[in-house]
Amino acid sequence: MPGEAPPIDPELVRVIAETRGFMPDDEGAALRRWAFEALTRVPSGPIIEVGSYCGRSTLWLADAARIAGGHVVTVDHHRGSEEIQPGWEHHDPEVVDPRSGRMDTLPHLRRTLERAGMEDLVTVVVGQSSVAGGLVRSGASMLFIDGGHGDAEARVDAATWLDHVAPGGLLAIHDVYPDPADGGRPPYERIYRPAVDSGRFVEMAAVGSLRVLERSR
Repeated sequence: MPGEAPPIDPELVRVIAETRGFMPDDEGAALRRWAFEALTRVPSGPIIEVGSYCGRSTLWLADAARIAGGHVVTVDHHRGSEEIQPGWEHHDPEVVDPRSGRMDTLPHLRRTLERAGMEDLVTVVVGQSSVAGGLVRSGASMLFIDGGHGDAEARVDAATWLDHVAPGGLLAIHDVYPDPADGGRPPYERIYRPAVDSGRFVEMAAVGSLRVLERSR
């Protein structure tokens, strides 16, 4: 188990609860604990988040960075992944820009960070995952992937980002469902399995659909 971080501020818990997103509290708390652990392992590296949405999971990571003296880089194009577009189950019309008719979660992320007082702890990168991966430095203490859940998007995220994790650092992946009856397969088949099968990553923990792996080499 990771080293215990100090208790989370109840006010931050309230802000997280009021933030749009799909990260359950038990998985978010685990993400925070492991992010704190990652920053003790590789204190020189940032935490990289792929898939910001409105910032719910970003706050769990940013609080770990605040405690450990680290920093979060969060990457998203903010136009919404396939499964949250109009007509899909998880679509939220409140994140549609009425001017353009397109999804735009960036203003929501900015307000989330402002409300939580986390703006100085998080660098927001707006762009496609495949492009941003070439601009963000490697050697991450932790990489958290919760981007597009389609097959092509998951493949791109794995190919782009897995090498960014420093040896001894941690890889966290959300929405990993080994049993097809539980949910979509791309995060499991295109990110989790290639990481484990490469021999470079070893699973450390599983909480709900969150998986945490250590990069051994």
